[in-house]
Amino acid sequence: MAGIHITDIEAAINYWRARQPSPDGVTLGPELRALAEVYALMVYYRTDEADEHTMPRAAWAAWKAWYDTTPDTPCIAICSTNQGDAVCKGCGRTHDEVTHWPAMTPGEKRAVWRRITLEDSAWRFNAYAERAVEQRAAQRSV
Repeated sequence: MAGIHITDIEAAINYWRARQPSPDGVTLGPELRALAEVYALMVYYRTDEADEHTMPRAAWAAWKAWYDTTPDTPCIAICSTNQGDAVCKGCGRTHDEVTHWPAMTPGEKRAVWRRITLEDSAWRFNAYAERAVEQRAAQRSV
């Protein structure tokens, strides 16, 4: 199961709140309603991941719209897995994750992003953090 973490659901909710604010402080747009339902069920059942394959279609579409605004890859163009490292010093992904990245689902990619962000040991988060910003700016201009 590819899980979408609750923090990603929250980020998507905040994305839609900024894009389509409530006109009266009570009414929610359709994207927010769909995401809020998933979020509420996660809180009720005390789970921190939603299955991307069984998520309601409207919630998936709203989450995917937010996801499409995030960087696709954590790569900062310093790949040490090509030199035999099991985990890339640049981005923090394993050799298998780097190799299979194009075939991974959005939920699988976000799970990797969450892990490497929590680990906070890849160069993208410290020694070469400015490169990560540059890579993101380059991706946006494409």
